[in-house]
Amino acid sequence: MYVFQDKKGRDVCLIPEVTAVVQQLFRDSWSKSLPKPVRLFYVAKCYRYERPQKGRYREFTQFGIECMGGKPPEDREEVSELLRQCLGSQVEFQWDDSVKRGLDYYVEDGFEARCGELGAQQQVAGGGRYAEGIGWALGVDRLLLARRIQSDRLRDDGAD
Repeated sequence: MYVFQDKKGRDVCLIPEVTAVVQQLFRDSWSKSLPKPVRLFYVAKCYRYERPQKGRYREFTQFGIECMGGKPPEDREEVSELLRQCLGSQVEFQWDDSVKRGLDYYVEDGFEARCGELGAQQQVAGGGRYAEGIGWALGVDRLLLARRIQSDRLRDDGAD
């Protein structure tokens, strides 16, 4: 995570993901003022403070879907089906519906979609349930890389 002070000495953090921000907004405001479930999407620039790799950049674009205050397990099927439909129109992927997510706010096994052609960084999207709701995010940059690799492979296979 990038944490630093600006020119006026104020603490600044460039967010590594959006779900935690959405959870806080729901707890502090939306849950009190909006009808449930609250369904939303976002597109945000996010940042990692680590060595860049193929498909894993310091700055990346995250697209996400959240369903806050819904009814389990129907909300899980709703958001995971949206992800499968979104990816199915873009890339070939493998689906895993029982993943241990690495973030401590998840309260049950999550789900993810992987594209094997990406090698070590093959997860293109993932999500799961947290106390306030359920959602997923995909890395737009990684999705575009997977599309390019799969498109090149199909073109090359057709040239034989």
